[in-house]
Amino acid sequence: MKIISYNVNGIRAAINKGLIDWIATTDADIICFQETKAQPEQIKDELFHELGYHYCYWFSAEKKGYSSVGIISKVEPKNIAYGTGIDYMDAEGRNLRLDFEDFSVMSLYLPSGTNDDRLSFKFTYMDDFKAYVQNLLQEIPNLVICGDYNICHEAIDIHDPVRLKTVSGFLPKEREWLSSFLAVGLIDSFRLKHPDSDTYSWWSYRANARANNKGWRLDYHLVSENLKNKIENSLILTEAKHSDHCPVVLYLNV
Repeated sequence: MKIISYNVNGIRAAINKGLIDWIATTDADIICFQETKAQPEQIKDELFHELGYHYCYWFSAEKKGYSSVGIISKVEPKNIAYGTGIDYMDAEGRNLRLDFEDFSVMSLYLPSGTNDDRLSFKFTYMDDFKAYVQNLLQEIPNLVICGDYNICHEAIDIHDPVRLKTVSGFLPKEREWLSSFLAVGLIDSFRLKHPDSDTYSWWSYRANARANNKGWRLDYHLVSENLKNKIENSLILTEAKHSDHCPVVLYLNV
């Protein structure tokens, strides 16, 4: 299975930048989107149907034009889980999961800490989400949680770890949380396959950051330990430029 995760920073804007043509070249089985910034009725599923993605699911924030996630698949899932059942999370449309016969895939858009209030919200979300996933893994041991975590885990994951250590996304407390989240039974698939790579998945629109590769690795495929031996590869597709993020891809032998 080829599984792509992509924070598109507005799916309608990304489509206008050639997203559909790019998807046609990927031959992915499943694509998870984050930050679609759209309600389901604003997304033309037929564009994806024409590429073979006959199963399209969208989970949107109550606030229009905000947050929101989606998953498109060539394979029919046996179950669709919209949200986590935690009200304040689900109001922002941040979690969508498809269950297949041998594994499950979740599209996650973890909040950013843009100010003190949102940073506090982010920490609450992270703690509640970790508890939710610990329980979920008891029910679904073969799980892939892919998406935008809005956290760089290690110094190798950010272009300037010294200067940015006080900025949300690379705060010690955020990094410690990601370590503790992995410890519940998850594997960073990209770091497993590329332990020394300093490739990034997000760049600011400011100061020509992408051209200068002043980036952050915020996007992950975290895979449950049960599936470790099924991970064939995990890559960051830096050539795709429909967003301030680029897609990440997981090759899973299931």
